[in-house]
Amino acid sequence: MASQLRARHWIGGEWVDAPDLAESIDPASGETIGTYTEASGAMATRAISVAREAFNNTDWRENRRLRAKALNEMADRFEARTRDLVEILMLENGKVRAEAEFEVTMVPSKLRFYAAVALTDYGRAMETAPGRYTTTLREPAGVAGIIAPWNSPVVLFIRSLAPALAAGCTAVGKLPGFTAQTNTRMCEVFSEVASLPAGVVNVFTEVHSAGARVLVGSPDVPVISLTGSSKTGRAIMAACAASMKRFGGELGGKTPMLLFDDADLDAALPRIEKALTVFAGQFCMTGSRLLVHRSILDTVRERLAARLEAVKVGPAADPSSDMGPMINMANVRRVDGMVEAAIAAGAAVIVRGGPFRDGPLARGAFYRPALLEINDQAMPIAQEEVFGPVLVMQAFDSEEEAVALANQSEYGLAASVWSANVDRPQRIARQLQAGTVWINNWAVVYDETEEGGYKQSGLGRLNGVSAVDDFVEYRTVIHEIDLGATRR
Repeated sequence: MASQLRARHWIGGEWVDAPDLAESIDPASGETIGTYTEASGAMATRAISVAREAFNNTDWRENRRLRAKALNEMADRFEARTRDLVEILMLENGKVRAEAEFEVTMVPSKLRFYAAVALTDYGRAMETAPGRYTTTLREPAGVAGIIAPWNSPVVLFIRSLAPALAAGCTAVGKLPGFTAQTNTRMCEVFSEVASLPAGVVNVFTEVHSAGARVLVGSPDVPVISLTGSSKTGRAIMAACAASMKRFGGELGGKTPMLLFDDADLDAALPRIEKALTVFAGQFCMTGSRLLVHRSILDTVRERLAARLEAVKVGPAADPSSDMGPMINMANVRRVDGMVEAAIAAGAAVIVRGGPFRDGPLARGAFYRPALLEINDQAMPIAQEEVFGPVLVMQAFDSEEEAVALANQSEYGLAASVWSANVDRPQRIARQLQAGTVWINNWAVVYDETEEGGYKQSGLGRLNGVSAVDDFVEYRTVIHEIDLGATRR
């Protein structure tokens, strides 16, 4: 079955192919599971043209009831296809079943939330002076370009797509070639939404950036929404500046976990373990920095090392696997190189982890969790986003030092504070330079609350009602009537 998989692009309500085939790879085995075609710049241009035509020549942008209906119907179809999407994510992305289910089942509620937003979004009207009526309208910006990553392609594409559609935009999505088969399954869902006009949602797949460059450079795409690395975000922002194109997105992260001496370690350590191993550490909110009060450092070191050494790394097809593979061998080598460099620079090895050198798992992109202890927050391993299951641990002696260490980063996406004290977590949360702060928890996200980063972790917010702001323009209409006409 796997060898018969064939991914295609979805443009203008039709399946589109190209002659040059690339291979889709199972990261757990290194085996080919199917083929896809890399998008070209011409294909991106075609998708933009189709989306622009749908924006101009259908009532999508003006008919909020149609938008709400389509979003709700899309949610129903995603729900019906949950099992299919979970299976392809496990095969192509490497997620263990619980993680694949976690990703896919987040989608329907997002779509339904933005269906409600489409019906409740409103502008303003007022009499700004006697006889002068001023109306401020919120209108869709046009074609939205959406660039989503391979680590969670389903939910992260929908996270941008849903508010764009709710606002009345049409969309062109650039999805990653590493998950081409998953992308096609999503497009099959779109094809089943009867109330969705052709051309409103268009998707092309590529590993490289020919299509993305066209998307970013096109004057017919006024908005780009990105989930990706900070480096990519900076490059896209620079390109957008030439035409004053709007840019918003969630970028990289280096989430600090602040563990105080009064924390419940029985509750904290299992969550800290998962904060590292979920999606094999390939998550923008991965808990990759652990700041520990010095008085409990020895206990935490011993207990956390035992937990990480016990993590069973294996293929998603094995129900006993705790953590699946990384996306490919190139990323395994990249992460291992970062660990080796950190050790050479003085990081103490608590759990080495790393790739399998022999046996059946050596063929896959597996990487066992690593735990390093450092004394210098300026080390690259503590500053750079690893995007793999590598945790650096560092001691602190005071609340002020913990906050200073947490904020000593160019990133500011998320943070986590662990303490049984009633006041301390709230006090610290107000000082941390992070868009989301969890107290005695990690990775709790709601559709109705905003998510995004400070500093190099992004611009704007996704989730919540604010996400729609990235996709709307404001138009003010002023009308003055002659109040004296009725007196004559």
